[in-house]
Amino acid sequence: MDETLTMEHALQQLAILIRRHAPDTGTYQTAIPNLSVMHATQLSEPLESVYQPSICVVAQGAKTATLAGETYRYDSSTYLVTSVELPVMGRIVEASAEIPYLSLKLSFDAASFLEIVEKVNRPASEGLETGRGITVNHMSSALLEVITRLMQLLDAPEDIPVLAPLIIQEVLYRILQGEQGALLYQFATSGSLSYNIAQAIRFINQHFDRQLPIGHLAKSVNMSISAFHKHFKRVTAMSPLQYQKTMRLQEARRLMLTQSLHASDAAFRVGYESPSQFSREYARMYGRPPTRDIQEFRGST
Repeated sequence: MDETLTMEHALQQLAILIRRHAPDTGTYQTAIPNLSVMHATQLSEPLESVYQPSICVVAQGAKTATLAGETYRYDSSTYLVTSVELPVMGRIVEASAEIPYLSLKLSFDAASFLEIVEKVNRPASEGLETGRGITVNHMSSALLEVITRLMQLLDAPEDIPVLAPLIIQEVLYRILQGEQGALLYQFATSGSLSYNIAQAIRFINQHFDRQLPIGHLAKSVNMSISAFHKHFKRVTAMSPLQYQKTMRLQEARRLMLTQSLHASDAAFRVGYESPSQFSREYARMYGRPPTRDIQEFRGST
């Protein structure tokens, strides 16, 4: 009972802090690097984006993240961790004017996680299989307390340069102590299967507009092509080529929406040589051809 009351009080405090720094609906970048807060008063349509390695914590409401047909729901009793870059469809599923959706996202890089792993000095688990690069975990009072302390720094901006890096390290440490800690540990352990797949994913993200040399990529992480395919799919829920295609199509859609590019120009920009092939694959993913999809998307928003 004491634990429950402590959690409820901490969530209320966190909600107050988020509303203070996100007074109106929208997403706000904060003075703490890689920390953003979100405030929403209504449910949202599915919105695609590439989730960077990060932790997402909800103080009120609920959201879902869908990866290749798999849906992960998280709310104030849980938190979402992504260990690698993943093309995800996010959707707010609980929000109202009376009880708005309030959340924060803290992104982190592999080097920060690796630094914590090295300090933990945990025995290597070489036999541990790869797992999804996205997980939902039960919230702990220890993690919630340190997240709240991080948000409180926003009210003392002069303390941020010194204290924020230390508190963020504590956040990462608490994540490693969570129920999925063993899996997350693998993504930050140099030489593990998960770490190698994360390196390959980073390469694809940097070069998704080029031909994907699967054999070369597999060799670069010391795997056979069949093993590379198997472990890549375990982490991302899709094959390397499907992952690259999804990244290309999401980026093309973003370019058409935000820069008003013509469909053929967007296709060439993301690496397609044939506009007709781009149109076919785009319609297969979004349910309608590029031009009509952009027109209807703009009309609905």
